[in-house]
Amino acid sequence: MEKTLILIKPDAMQRGLAGAVLNRFEQKGLKIVGIKMLQLTDDLLKEHYSHIADKPFFKGIADFMKATPVIACAIEGLDCVETVRKLCGITKAREAEIGTIRGDFAMSIQTNVVHASDSLETAKVELERFFKPDELFQYDLVLTPFIYSSDEIGG
Repeated sequence: MEKTLILIKPDAMQRGLAGAVLNRFEQKGLKIVGIKMLQLTDDLLKEHYSHIADKPFFKGIADFMKATPVIACAIEGLDCVETVRKLCGITKAREAEIGTIRGDFAMSIQTNVVHASDSLETAKVELERFFKPDELFQYDLVLTPFIYSSDEIGG
């Protein structure tokens, strides 16, 4: 099973959408294996957004991401990274398909409700950035046989 990271961003926190966002992942059949609220720091944001930290627009992104605490979630499931990306919709939210999280709840590129890891490799790095090993849990989801076929889960 793959794991990936999502961050519920300050715009979702201000708008009371955290539960609705988490609900989308759970309704799909994905399992929450880690969750916490945290206030992002400049150092953490520079590390997380290292690919754009030297861009002139980075300060605006950092200020936005520090506006409120965020909720970090580790999500697990088969093909989890791609599934989460599809559930989230494209980054430019006003062009995201209706039925996706961003398509239903957002209008912006920056204030687009949720961050999701873009690859399995990125997910591994981001999960280690936001969660200590003892903050991630392994447990059986009793609904697994009703979410996946036995061929998919080796049962």
